[in-house]
Formats: sequence, C-alpha cells, structure tokens
Amino acid sequence: MNSEYLDVLIVGAGLSGIGAACHLMRECPTKTFAILENRENMGGTWDLFRYPGIRSDSDMFTLGYNFKPWTNPKAISDGGSILCYIKETARENNIERHIRYSHQVTSANWSSKDSLWTILITDGVTGIEKEITCNFFLSCTGYYNYEVGHEPDFKGKKEFSGQIVHPQHWPEDLDYTGKRVVVIGSGATAITIVPAMAKKAAHVTMLQRSPTYMVSVPELDEGINRLRRKLSDKWVYRLARTRNIGLGLGIYHFSRRFPEKTKSLLLAEIQKQLPNDYDMKHFTPHYNPWDERLCMVTDGDMFKGISNDTISIVTDHIESFTKTGLRLKSGEVLDADIVVTATGLNLQMLGGINLSVDEKPFVIPEKMVYKGVLIEDLPNFGVVMGYTNASWTLKADLVSEYVCRLINAMDKKGARQCVANNNNSKINHASILDLKSSYIQRSLDKLPKQGSQVPWKLRQNYALDMLTLRLGKMNDGIVRFS
Repeated sequence: MNSEYLDVLIVGAGLSGIGAACHLMRECPTKTFAILENRENMGGTWDLFRYPGIRSDSDMFTLGYNFKPWTNPKAISDGGSILCYIKETARENNIERHIRYSHQVTSANWSSKDSLWTILITDGVTGIEKEITCNFFLSCTGYYNYEVGHEPDFKGKKEFSGQIVHPQHWPEDLDYTGKRVVVIGSGATAITIVPAMAKKAAHVTMLQRSPTYMVSVPELDEGINRLRRKLSDKWVYRLARTRNIGLGLGIYHFSRRFPEKTKSLLLAEIQKQLPNDYDMKHFTPHYNPWDERLCMVTDGDMFKGISNDTISIVTDHIESFTKTGLRLKSGEVLDADIVVTATGLNLQMLGGINLSVDEKPFVIPEKMVYKGVLIEDLPNFGVVMGYTNASWTLKADLVSEYVCRLINAMDKKGARQCVANNNNSKINHASILDLKSSYIQRSLDKLPKQGSQVPWKLRQNYALDMLTLRLGKMNDGIVRFS
C-alpha cells in the first residue's frame, strides 16, 4: 500500500476542524495538511442535525471564531446560519481544497523510531483502503457518536402504532401538522424541539424524568445591533465577545459559589413568564445550577407555549408504550401520534479510531489530558474539546493556537517528537467532564481523565486558559521534545 506524507492531519471538518485548519494556515504556512471527514459534507453537528428549531446553545459572539466576526443580527442563531458561517469561513480561507470527504479513519499507529503516525483510511465511496503518514495528528471529532444516538429500550415500544423519531436521525418528510406530539427528554435538544414543533402540531407534551434549569435569552441582541450602525463589524464583534465572555464567567462562578441564590433568581424569572397557578415543580431540579449545563430558551418561547396551551410539561417516568401513546408510572396515559426520543447522545472519543503506539494498543481512558490538549504519553497528538460551561469554540480556538505554537516550537528546536509525561505521583485522576448529565455519566469509562493539579486539571476558565495556552511557556518540564 503506497503512503502519502503530510505534516499535519486533521480529523473532522466541523466547526473545530475548519477553525483548526485556518489557524494552521495562518501560523504554520509551510506545513502540508489535509482534513479527513467521514461524512459527505462539512459542518459536523450543524450539518448532521436537522430537527425543527435546531440552533446554538451559546451566543454566537463566543461560538464564532476569534478571527472571523459574526455579522448575522441573531445572537442566538439557527443551525442553517451557523452552517453557512462555517462554509463561508472555509471558502474565505481556501480550506475546502484540503478536505477529503467520505474518508473514515479506522486506525492510527505512532512509530517512535520514525516519528510518524501511520493512518489507515477507508474511502466511503470506493471502499478502497488508503494509508497516510503524518508527523502531527489532530482530532477535531468532538466526543459524540455521529452514527447512533442514545435510545433507551422502552417497554412495549413495538406496540406503538404512531411514529418514533430520534432527533439525530430526523426524517426530512416528517409532517407533524395537527398531530399530537410527545417529546421525551428535558435537555437542550428537547427544549429546542418542543416550541418549534408547537407552531404546527396540535399539541406538544415534553415528558421529563426530572427538570432542567432554564433561562430565557433574546434571539436578537438589540444593543449590539445598534452598535453596528456606528462601528465596524470587527470592533462590534470584539466588544460583544469580550462582554459575553466576562458575563459568562461571572454568572458561572456566582452560580457555583451561591447555588441557592442562583436557583431562586432563575426560578423567579421563569415564574414571571408562566400562568399564575402553574406548578413550578416542572422547572425545579434537584441539583444545583451548573451541575448540568444551563439550557437557553429563546425569547421565552417555551413559556409562551405553556401560557397559550400549545405546550404541556409532564414530570414522570415511563411505564411502557401503548398502541396509542405512553403509559406513565403514575397511571397517567399520554396519547400521541408522534413520539420524539430526545433522550441524549452516545459519547465516543476520536470518532472511534483505534490508536496504538509502536503497534501496542493505546488506552485513552487510562490517561490524563494536559492543558486540555495533549493526551498523556501519546506523542504528536492533539485533541480539540470545548468548554462545558461556555461556548465550544472559545476553547477550540485556544487549543488550535497552542497546537500551532507546539509545531513551531518543534521546528525551532529541530525536534520531531513532543509528548506530555506525568512524573508527579501525587496527582489523582478525575472525570474530564464535571457535569452530572446522564449522557456523560453513562459514558465516563470511554473518556480520558483530568488530574487534580494544573496543568492536568481543566479549569473551565477562558481567561486562565488564554494565559496558559496562548502565552504560557512551552518548556515547562512536562512536555518533552526529542
């Protein structure tokens, strides 16, 4: 099998992968590279998910790239506009010529002797296996399984005469006009789908096992949009981005320090938007704010639907499906023509790629992540993972910048390898994701760990990460160059 050599190989042509390629072209202009994308299109999440109302769950001034202003007037944007933004970024930076679609990476082996990754790929169109070697390997696949979403095995599911749909595989021809819809779930996906479907459905019921903290946010940032009339897009973007980063950090740390006060404030704001006699148990979680990610409700659409009686929320557990709907453990029966199982995602590291070092399997869940970028004991390998308490792209940009610094540092030192090694026996392992969301908790054994001390500890703080990733010393005694 003939091998092609590239300096850098990026896996994933979504928001992270396109951004990483832009940083690489800017900071390492002499490096050859390619982006391998398993699917037929760029965009990742924003191309895959097509359910009604799909939108950002972060403001676009922070979900956008740090080098490309978001100029759309919507601060909370629909998925189609985000996909256009990604494609526009790729086009402006001449990235698409580097993307190889329908390329499934099956395995990657690092050779210490040759200082090379050997990547095995299956061409999804021809079925032909290919081999590429590279010096640096960067994973921009996120940590979701793009092929299969999480669907619990509900009792009696086959008896249901209606249609069951998972948001990850939304049928393009699904007509829910005038239909009774039950959406199972209470996370960001359910909170997006329910108001969107309620515009055409006869009625939509959100069936949840437990409530989620919600906050109403405006789709349009009127103050920022007024600034656009006076300042350039670049300056407006910078101001909005800086403001929102500061607000986000402030709200998060206030929530963690004063959970009861935060809880009271959140519930009070929701109660103002609901009918006077509404039972607040449906919006009162048993955990503290930011134990799970806070869910945005655009322009209060969920609360408006409840007030207009087009949306209902039921807090209960499913006993079984019936022919005409769902029977709950309380004895209540929900009739439905369509059931949407917004029951979460399955986690998967590196898109399922089998990693090895010198032909020996490399087990990622046993390792820690250095500065949220490098896997312990794994040479010339970076992974892009965003924040859980802020927008994904804030961290993705910093990781890509750091990878470029690392590659340039190797060149300056005349090195071919870099690897993060932990020599501190006092560092304890902990979960890399500190949220209590069920989709995370059931898959922790698939993810790498974080440590109890910096730089192995994830700080979930953009300001601190900017100092360490963008400005910190490369020679810290942990990353070894050779």
